[in-house]
Amino acid sequence: MLWMKWKMVVDSLRGRRRRLPCSLWFLLLFAAGGLVLFIHQQDLSEMVQQPGPGVKLGSTPRQSRETLSTQDRERGKADNYADHRAAEGLLSSPIPPMQFPHFEKSRLTATPESREQDIGSLHVSKRHRKLLKTSPPINHTNNNVSSLSPSSSSSISSSSPSGSFSPESWKKLSDILEARRQLMKEMCAKYKSSISRTITRHHVKHLFVEDKYKLLYCQVPKAGCSNWKRTLMVLAGQAPDTQSIKHDTVHYGHHLKKLDSFDRQGIMHRLETYTKVIFVREPLERMVSAYRDKFENPNNYYHSLFGKPIISKYRVNPSWAALKTGSGVTFKEFVQYLLDVHRPVGMDIHWEQANQLCNPCLIDYDFIGKFENMEEESNFLLRWTGAPPNLTLPSFKDRNPNDKRTSMQITQKYFSQVSTLERQRVYDFYYMDYLMFNYSKPFKDLY
Repeated sequence: MLWMKWKMVVDSLRGRRRRLPCSLWFLLLFAAGGLVLFIHQQDLSEMVQQPGPGVKLGSTPRQSRETLSTQDRERGKADNYADHRAAEGLLSSPIPPMQFPHFEKSRLTATPESREQDIGSLHVSKRHRKLLKTSPPINHTNNNVSSLSPSSSSSISSSSPSGSFSPESWKKLSDILEARRQLMKEMCAKYKSSISRTITRHHVKHLFVEDKYKLLYCQVPKAGCSNWKRTLMVLAGQAPDTQSIKHDTVHYGHHLKKLDSFDRQGIMHRLETYTKVIFVREPLERMVSAYRDKFENPNNYYHSLFGKPIISKYRVNPSWAALKTGSGVTFKEFVQYLLDVHRPVGMDIHWEQANQLCNPCLIDYDFIGKFENMEEESNFLLRWTGAPPNLTLPSFKDRNPNDKRTSMQITQKYFSQVSTLERQRVYDFYYMDYLMFNYSKPFKDLY
């Protein structure tokens, strides 16, 4: 009897030992399955964060800036070393340091009143660090570029005939203009490296052609384009002088040819051989200038097309007269319209971003001028292209001549009417123009 009980105990223990490995296998399989599921979920989340093929990074400056900032918001102090290395790598570039927004230290002096980045300070903003860290990498490989992509044109030569310019001022301005071109290349490689390199008629629809002196001029409204069109008409022999050309003749007379009116061969020939010119202006100042011109003065076209829907959507209890005429759009209402992703009416060339109008990452501009130094830089360009020595860019204001020109002081006055958040969002909207054309922040509290 005792033997049988002992045998039963031994058999029971053997059975437990046989079952124990099965429990362990079940636990191991369960843990492995959980691990596989976790890894799969991580891969899915990374796929969602990455842009799909064909997506143009930074196609809208405000979205690019806000998206990059959001993705990086949770990164902690471990990134500080990477920040330092990123800035250090850029500053060691062969491109003159003055070209890097927010933290350049230049050997060159910016042109007076150009409001380019201050020189002699080294500062990398937190917002810009995030933009640098999360920007697409520069592609150094030689990809096959479409046959519609223009070859690079030669830059302004510092040894060209200076005319009325002294050799020192000619050399100084030549170096500044070349630095702007190199900055543009740097910014395009960093933030727009994924865009298609194929140039279409849409990309050149704002370029005017002057065949005699081989000029291509991209118009940026509110940046001196009316006077530059007058100058092009004189160069083409369509007028004896700029003073005699009226505003409506300039804009509605169809005297100047546009690049998109040519066939593909004609477009590419001119892009490859002509001097390509763009003049830009401080973005917020240009935006305020457009608002004052189109909404504070009589203008049936803009009041009807833009004023009516803006008042209808953004004004509380609008009057019948305001809805009928579209007159009296306030600056705050205009800002609300500009920032609305569901605008009641589309964008307009007068307040569209300059980089969207002229596509400087597709078209290699030989001359990037600044409205703030318009007279000197325009006359420099005219002498360089061999224009008649008596031809200079006119400086008169033919629309609303009684209004003061929009200055930074006037711009600040208008932006005092909107909230701090709206002011920041407008800056974000034009942020890529600030980067590409090297303009400093217009307000100290912007980030």
